[in-house]
Amino acid sequence: MKVVAVANQKGGVGKTTTAVNLSTALAAAHKRVLLVDLDAQGNATRNLQVKSHFVRNSYTVLTQRSTVHQSIVPTCLPRLSLLPSSPDLASLDIELAHIQKREQCLKRALITFLSVPNVAQGNQPYDYAFIDCPPSLGLITLNALVTAHAVLIPMQCEFFALMGLAQLIHTVRRVKYNFNATLDISGIVLTMFDGRHTLCLRVVQDVERHFPNITFDTKIPRSIRVSESSAHGKPVLLYDTRCSASLAYIRLAKEFLNREKG
Repeated sequence: MKVVAVANQKGGVGKTTTAVNLSTALAAAHKRVLLVDLDAQGNATRNLQVKSHFVRNSYTVLTQRSTVHQSIVPTCLPRLSLLPSSPDLASLDIELAHIQKREQCLKRALITFLSVPNVAQGNQPYDYAFIDCPPSLGLITLNALVTAHAVLIPMQCEFFALMGLAQLIHTVRRVKYNFNATLDISGIVLTMFDGRHTLCLRVVQDVERHFPNITFDTKIPRSIRVSESSAHGKPVLLYDTRCSASLAYIRLAKEFLNREKG
């Protein structure tokens, strides 16, 4: 199972939308996917038509009150499972303050999950696990980066998002050096793209110039369908399969898989 953290310390960049719809597209491509919702807001959980309150969830996993096996729930999509969020994640930094190696809580839980067979799921391993991180670089995101093999960075096509990108990449390199030598950057996904705006095009040019090898060719366009699908509790791929955003996420999934093969 390859673990990919979907992270950006800036909110409103399409992070959860990318995590949910890329997971959906890969599940449609017959990949077994686990989506881990580590954001206390629980938007990814609600976006998959799953109730937002569970006795067992990512919070109880991180605090060792439940296992990953016990906490995973099915979604409306075949081959896509969810480790749901909890509002209690907001206080996790305080609860884990006195625990040794607290940055490895998620990693230990997933190692146990992969090493113990689960008869209920037919012992079929997941191909990918995507971790939807909160919009910050706190302890929860650190847990995700320590656990992940790669980081996927959604970035809004705006100037301030470009400024934050350098900080995030610096953080990834520090985590790689200090905690997780196998951590790599899977790629930068440019979101909310609007080719009619000159500033948007300049941001794209800057990102592609400075990070040519890790920027995905696929750009996710602005689409009212994305907001509508969130309001209906559905991935945009299920809400309107033929809208521009859905087609873009299908292309992104194909490009992601091609990079994995490469």
